[in-house]
Amino acid sequence: MAAGTPGALAPGAIGKPLTWLRPYRARVAAALLVLVFVGASELGIVLALRNIIDSGFGSPDLRLSDTFFPLAAMVLVYAASSYFWISSVSWLGERVAADIRRDVFGHVVGLGAGFFESTRTGDIQSRLVNDASLVQSLIVLTVPNGLRSLILLVGSGVLLSVSSAKLAAIVLAMLPILVLPAMFLSRRVRRLSRGAQEEIARVNLIAGESLEAIETVQAFTHEDLDRKRVAGAAEQAFVAARRRFRAEALLSSLVSLLVFGLVAGVLWVGATDVEADRMTAGELTAFVIYAVIAATSLAGLSSVLTQVQRAAGAAERLIELSAARDEIQVREPRRDLPEAWSGAVEFVDVTYTYPSRPESPALNGFSLSVASGETVALVGPSGAGKSTVFRLLLRFCDPQSGTVSLDGVDLTNVDPHQVRARLGIVTQSPAVFTTTVMENIRYGRPEATDEEVYEAAETAAAHEFIEALPRGYRTELGERGAGLSGGQRQRLAIARAVLRSDRGMLLLDEATSSLDSSSERQVQQALERVTRARTCLIIAHRLPTVMMADRIVVMNRGRVVGSGTHWDLMKQDGLYAGLARLQFHSPGRERIAGAGSGHDHPEWEFDD
Repeated sequence: MAAGTPGALAPGAIGKPLTWLRPYRARVAAALLVLVFVGASELGIVLALRNIIDSGFGSPDLRLSDTFFPLAAMVLVYAASSYFWISSVSWLGERVAADIRRDVFGHVVGLGAGFFESTRTGDIQSRLVNDASLVQSLIVLTVPNGLRSLILLVGSGVLLSVSSAKLAAIVLAMLPILVLPAMFLSRRVRRLSRGAQEEIARVNLIAGESLEAIETVQAFTHEDLDRKRVAGAAEQAFVAARRRFRAEALLSSLVSLLVFGLVAGVLWVGATDVEADRMTAGELTAFVIYAVIAATSLAGLSSVLTQVQRAAGAAERLIELSAARDEIQVREPRRDLPEAWSGAVEFVDVTYTYPSRPESPALNGFSLSVASGETVALVGPSGAGKSTVFRLLLRFCDPQSGTVSLDGVDLTNVDPHQVRARLGIVTQSPAVFTTTVMENIRYGRPEATDEEVYEAAETAAAHEFIEALPRGYRTELGERGAGLSGGQRQRLAIARAVLRSDRGMLLLDEATSSLDSSSERQVQQALERVTRARTCLIIAHRLPTVMMADRIVVMNRGRVVGSGTHWDLMKQDGLYAGLARLQFHSPGRERIAGAGSGHDHPEWEFDD
C-alpha cells in the first residue's frame, strides 16, 4: 500500500477529522477497498452454507467442487482480507495519534505566556495523552468496526430482500424503533464523556502539582492532605465515568433487546413459510443468519455511535488547544532587528497591567534607556515591576501603551522568536532538563560546538564541578537536575545563557542568589568579564551583584525613582539608601525587606 506523506496540520484545520487522515489518502483508500472484500467474503460464506444445506448433505448429487470448494475460497478471502484490514487501520491509528500529539504540542508550545497563565498544565498533558488515545481508538477500532457493520448491514439487507421480500419488510419496519433510542442516548453519552475527560484532567493536575513539589509536600508534612485531595478528585472522576458507562450500558442493552426480539420474530415467520413450502430450509437458514448479521451490525453501529460520541468529546478538547491563538502578534509593518546590532534598549512611557490585576499597573509610565554594552541593575521592593521589564523585553507580553525597542526597532513590529534569539536569560530557579550536562548547556545554542560549550562552562565557573561528575559533560542528569546542588544548577544555567548570548544581550534575574560565597565570587568575576562585551540587565538584591553594574536603577510601583551608582544613590538618601543603611545597621541579617513572594523577590540582600 502506498503511504501518504506526513504533513504538519495547520492549527485551524486540525479540528477537522478528515484532516488527520488526509496525508495518508492512499493508505485509507487501500484499506477501504480491502474492507469491501472483508464484507463480501463474510456474506459469501453464508451463501455457500445455504447451497450446501439446500443440496443435501447425504445427496448422491453433492459435489465438493460445487459446494465445499466455494466455501473454502470464501473463508480464505475473508482471512487474508481481514489481516490486511486490521494491519492497515492499526497503522493509521498509531500514525495519526502520533501526528496529533506532535502537532498539538507544536502549536501549544509556541503560544504566549498569557495562555499558560489561564490554562492548567495538567489539563494540557491529559489532552495530549488521554484524548489523543481516544481519537486513536476511534481510528483503530470505532470507525473500522462502524464501516464493517455498515457494509454488512447494507449487504445483508439486500440479500434479505432477495431471499424474502415479506420478511425483509418486517425487518425494515422495525429499524426506526432501533435507531431513535440510539440517537437520543448517544447525545447524552457525548456530554457525559467530555465531563469524564475533564475530571481525569483534574486528577492529573492535582497529582502532578504534588509530585513536582514533592520535597515541599514532605517538608510541610502535607502528604495526608494531598492524598485526600487526589482521592477526592479521583472519586469525582469515578462518579463522572459511572454516569457515562451507565448511559452506554443502557444504550447497548436496549438495542440488543430490540435486535434479538426482531430476530426471534423473523425466525417464527420464516419457519411458517418453510412449513408452507414458500421457502427452503437453506433459504431460511441463510435469511436468519443474514438477519442476525443485520441485527448485530445495527447493534454494532449503535455501539460505534456511542464510541464516536466519546471520541468527539476528546476531539473537541484537542480542537480547543489547536484553536488557541497567541496574543503576541507581529504588528505591521514587520521589521527585522539589524544584523550588526549594538544591543541598545529603550523603554518610553511604558504602561502594562496584568489581566489578572487590572486595578494595579505593573509598570506605569516607565521609561529607561540602556546604552550598548552598559550593565544596568534593577532594584526595588516586591511588586516594583522589575520582572515585568524582562517579560516585555522577551515579548512574553506587550505594553498597553508606550514602546519597547532594541536598537531603535519597536519590538511589537518584530517576530518574538527573532527578539528572543538575541537574548540570554538566567532565572532564580533555572530549568535543568533530563539529558546530559553537555546538552543542558547547548540548549542555549543547539549548533554550538563542544569547544564553545566548554568555554561557556569555564566562564560560568562550572567546568570544575562538571569534570568531577562520573562522566563529565556526558553525565546524564536526573529530572530537574536531581543530584546537583542549587549552586551547580545555577552555574549550568549561566553557562547556557552565556553560550546563547555570545553576540546578544544578557538578562540576569537573581542569577547568583543560589550560590555559596565561594562560587558567587567565581561567578561574579566571570560575569564581570562577560558583561563587558554586551548589554546586560540584572535584577539583583545582593550587593556584590548590584555594585558590578555600571548603573543602578531603583524601581517602585512601576516607576523609576532613582538612578546612579551605589555611592550616588547612597548620597541621594532615597529608597535605596534607606534599605542599604537598614542592612548595614543589622549585622548578620541578610534579608531586610518585608514578606512577599513571586517573581520580583521580596528580599534585599547586602553583604558587609
